[in-house]
Amino acid sequence: MFNFLKKNPTKQLEKDHAKLLEEAMELQRKGDIKGYAAKTAEAEKMMDRIVELNKK
Repeated sequence: MFNFLKKNPTKQLEKDHAKLLEEAMELQRKGDIKGYAAKTAEAEKMMDRIVELNKK
C-alpha cells in the first residue's frame, strides 16, 4: 500500500559502486595495480548485485 515510502535498495549500492570505482582509479594513479584490480573486482560484484536487484 505504501510502496512509495520504501527506499530504493539499488540507490545506495550505486553510490557505493561509484565510490569503489573512484578508489580504484586513485590506486591506479598511485601505481598500485594489485589494489586497483581488487577494487575493480569488488565493484564488478557490486554491479552484478545491482543488475540482479533491478531485474526483480
